[in-house]
Amino acid sequence: MSMSPKQKVYQGVLQEIRKFIEMNELQAGDKLPSERELSETLQAGRSSVREALRAMELLGLIETRHGEGTFLSTYRSYQTVELLASFILQENRTKKDLLSVRTILEKEAVKLSYHSISKSEIEKLSSIIEDSSKQPMEKHAEFFQVIFNKNENYLMKKIWQLIDEFSHTLSELYYAKGFYLEIIQIYKMENYRAIESLFEELSSSDGS
Repeated sequence: MSMSPKQKVYQGVLQEIRKFIEMNELQAGDKLPSERELSETLQAGRSSVREALRAMELLGLIETRHGEGTFLSTYRSYQTVELLASFILQENRTKKDLLSVRTILEKEAVKLSYHSISKSEIEKLSSIIEDSSKQPMEKHAEFFQVIFNKNENYLMKKIWQLIDEFSHTLSELYYAKGFYLEIIQIYKMENYRAIESLFEELSSSDGS
């Protein structure tokens, strides 16, 4: 589906504001030019600039202080999650697909980390799972954070983080304790082939 001329202008303004922020190396807390100044600098209509700024504010990227102006805020991914979750997670099929994608990413992360994970990191995984002071969903996030940190695929990690945060709106947040222990055992015994079968068993049993 193609965008309307208005949508193209609006998207273009968002891109130009992003470039402006990068070129001027603006950081959280820095003040943005006024709506009029941005309109002149970007050679865009003030209505388009206003819409773009409203969208950025809705996503928590900027904040408007009465009488002071507009400032870059510290980006918190959960704000985007809360905004999108109300739309994306309404359908049961979408929920299942989301969890399926998360599991696929976690399986590939376990594989990619297999050859580089150290004994100390394996011990860290064990301590996370055995820590009785942590909630199960907290253990899940920390466990896979260690594994994803071993991979050089930064984009894969960021996608997983976002999906994992989306998953916090669901009841199926984590796996049974034995599943995490199996991953640890795979690393200890250097049994790479067992990774695929472990995740296949998880899928067939809805292992959450």
